[in-house]
Amino acid sequence: MEAVAWDVLIAAGTVFLLGAMSPGPSLLVVLRNTMIGGRRQGVMCALGHGLGFGLYAGMAVYGLIVLLEEAPAVFTTLQLLGCGLLAWYGWSMWHAEHEHLFNDEMGSRAQGFAEGFAIAFFNPKIALFLVAVLAQVLQPDMNLTSKAAVGLLGMTIDTLWYLVVALVLTGTPWLERLKQRATTIHRITALVLWGFALSVLVQLTRSQF
Repeated sequence: MEAVAWDVLIAAGTVFLLGAMSPGPSLLVVLRNTMIGGRRQGVMCALGHGLGFGLYAGMAVYGLIVLLEEAPAVFTTLQLLGCGLLAWYGWSMWHAEHEHLFNDEMGSRAQGFAEGFAIAFFNPKIALFLVAVLAQVLQPDMNLTSKAAVGLLGMTIDTLWYLVVALVLTGTPWLERLKQRATTIHRITALVLWGFALSVLVQLTRSQF
């Protein structure tokens, strides 16, 4: 069995953990799903996000850097799709019917999983984050076991962090306080997502000149 490059795993794992703990759109989406559907929907959102992040981590390890170098137009298209998704999520949250927000019919585990996956997999800054990080720690002679381990480590850390977020909030006074401020939270989330998408578009525009 091939040996694992532990120095690479420790370096990548440290950055993965710090990145997951940084507040951003992903955290807000997990919180939103926990508010709407409780523990089960929050957990499914965390699992979906972990899967999306894990796929990106695997892509980064096995070829995302090559894609950036050899097919920049494809990567730019992926970024634009991500911006469109963030803008749509923001619009949906801003116009949500908050008086019916916590009806059981509005939330579902499938919805939570889909939103968690989408906000991770179509988030262009996650791709840029992974490329920037992994380009510093990956080694050209890494074996297949080490490459797979880096991808799985990223998925595991991301999933566990958002599971903690979803599970700790459920059944606590903090969740009730969040529910009482649902309109404010959703509109702040919308503004963050729009600002996030706009910042990526600005970066893409600047890169063209």
